[in-house]
Amino acid sequence: MVKHVILWKLKEEYSGTQIAEIKAGIKEGLEGLKGQIPGLIEIKVNTEPLSSSNCDLMLDSTFTDEDALKGYSTHPAHVAVANGKVRPFTASRTCMDYEL
Repeated sequence: MVKHVILWKLKEEYSGTQIAEIKAGIKEGLEGLKGQIPGLIEIKVNTEPLSSSNCDLMLDSTFTDEDALKGYSTHPAHVAVANGKVRPFTASRTCMDYEL
């Protein structure tokens, strides 16, 4: 199995209400991919970091193998969520993929 973990920092231009809506949209969009993408076992988005954190959101996902992760990255459903709900609102992205 392969883990795919992403940390995002939102752009600083958003207000508290906007941030809550953006986080909810990202969570709904990404978690809604479960069952749509071959090899995607689990996907969760954490939108409530502790004050000691230096990021705003975390994606924690699990795939059957590295090929499934590669398929996810180009799958039309994932690309639509990434382009519509994630990329327009994020300032930075950090990724770590690893085998379990």
